[in-house]
Amino acid sequence: MTDGPAPVRVTVAQVVVAQDREVNRRTARDALDEASRARADLLVLPEYASGYDPRGVGPAHAEPLDGPYVTLLRESAGSTGIAVIAGVTLPGSAAAGPPARAVNALVAVDAAGELAGVYRKVHLYDAFGYRESDHLEPGPPDAEPVTLRVGDLTFGVLTCYDLRFPEASRRVVDAGADVLVYPAAWVAGPLKADHWRTLLLARAIENTAAVVGVGMTGPGVTGRSLVAGPDGVVALELGEEETYRTADLDPARVAEVRRANPSLANRRYAVTPARG
Repeated sequence: MTDGPAPVRVTVAQVVVAQDREVNRRTARDALDEASRARADLLVLPEYASGYDPRGVGPAHAEPLDGPYVTLLRESAGSTGIAVIAGVTLPGSAAAGPPARAVNALVAVDAAGELAGVYRKVHLYDAFGYRESDHLEPGPPDAEPVTLRVGDLTFGVLTCYDLRFPEASRRVVDAGADVLVYPAAWVAGPLKADHWRTLLLARAIENTAAVVGVGMTGPGVTGRSLVAGPDGVVALELGEEETYRTADLDPARVAEVRRANPSLANRRYAVTPARG
């Protein structure tokens, strides 16, 4: 008799992110230490984990992929064997022209410390009185989805406002994702926490995929990180406190739910990225 696939252990880092880059590197080290103590396979940090200003993030917060923050993540992942997904701000493209803008991105680092992928946020937060596009340039909508294999699960990554666009998550699932990961700095406001929770569960149910939503906490953002199974059952839910928590995701459960509810096979529409 053979054993089934092993659960994948995920540590959620619901943290406050500062403008001070050294402070944020210390936060990342603390989170990795906690993930190591929990014997996690994957650590997820929020959007903008390398630096955040509630008034807006832009070129002043950017550093390259070979800069101190991503280098720290890669070295730590390589030494601990813990994969990492984290939000960072990268320099923008010179070809984009003035005014200078940055890129809101996620890095996926595998357990060997290799940079497995970089997702550049497609849907900029030009809503609810904010305009990310004043300071940031969007990622190309037709870029290949970014996924990270950890154990027997494939994690697909998207960022914050992307959560409001179900076709984005469906495209990542079409690329093989069993788990959808949403690092976020979900801005607080009327009904915003309700939207966050409702949409995370909807993305889980409609895609028969587990969901990991990791919200930055602190002034102006909601926190409220959440982990749910592929049937929308909540496994972990946080308030607004700064904390680290760990949950196990079971590959067998994803397979079981997809057998019982083959909605991905039954659908009649495909996702086609917009051009321009």
